[in-house]
Amino acid sequence: MRVIPLAADSLGVRSMATYVEAGGVRVLIDPGAVLTQNRGGLPPSPPEREALRRADDRISGYAARAGLVFISHYHEEHFRYDPGLYAGRTVWAKDPGRQVGGAQRQRAADLRRALGAGARLEGAEGRRLEVGETLLEVSGPLPHGEDGSPLGHVLALVVTDRLEGRRFVFASDVQGPMSPVVAAWLIRQRPSLVYLSGPPSYLEREVGRPLIEQGVDHCLAVVAATGCRVIMDHYGVRDPRYRERFARLWQTGRVVTAAEFLGVTGAPLEARRRELWVEARKPPAAVDRPPALKPAPEPAIMRPRTPFAKRRGGRSA
Repeated sequence: MRVIPLAADSLGVRSMATYVEAGGVRVLIDPGAVLTQNRGGLPPSPPEREALRRADDRISGYAARAGLVFISHYHEEHFRYDPGLYAGRTVWAKDPGRQVGGAQRQRAADLRRALGAGARLEGAEGRRLEVGETLLEVSGPLPHGEDGSPLGHVLALVVTDRLEGRRFVFASDVQGPMSPVVAAWLIRQRPSLVYLSGPPSYLEREVGRPLIEQGVDHCLAVVAATGCRVIMDHYGVRDPRYRERFARLWQTGRVVTAAEFLGVTGAPLEARRRELWVEARKPPAAVDRPPALKPAPEPAIMRPRTPFAKRRGGRSA
């Protein structure tokens, strides 16, 4: 089985896009990536915009390999409207008629219109597909964070490779998980690898410390009960102090970010947005230049003296 995070917050963009190969099955999961337009009063920085361009290219490239696309819910970092991404493929997406409301329901309708007849769109809840020794199963609706979350529900995808004895669970925006129901469900799946969003500690003042700690405790419980590895990313790395905040998780040696799972240097750019703008606005460093040659004396011709225009200083954009 191959599990490849394509875009993630630890790679510079809001995303959990992932590609999975198991047996003869090739799945593209949550193929979206976005930048938040306002973080601390600042728009996306140039490095973030470049990271988004690269993320979109990776997602498009791996879409060409996939036969199945899975969409866990309708927050815009988890899918893309581009019909070419889904053309000729089966799409398992959250049923917009089941525990979906508000803006997510409208986005689901917009996506359906964008796809038209170019893709086979199916409600994903409870889906099951068996291809040789590979089994794909979709959960029922799970809370997006705490039980009763106003953010609605998400679906999880379980991919089992019987030949390798590996079981991958993609649990999207369960935020830890915060919900004890989701923690119990994850333990029942007996995964070898779980990919989920961490608790939103960057919003701790709004949601409260107890819920953040509950998400950490539940993640530790899943690891202890199953011995699985966990990719924890997305909400969990938007806090500039996420390393210190989630020290209990990193210390297990079983929990990593998406960047660490790939073996690359992490780039949680949104958490560093203010710092990135400070860097972008610094004046360019002085360049060492050879001393100017002394000009030759001009002929003795009288001409009016005009002052040189003063050079204007400024900051590079």
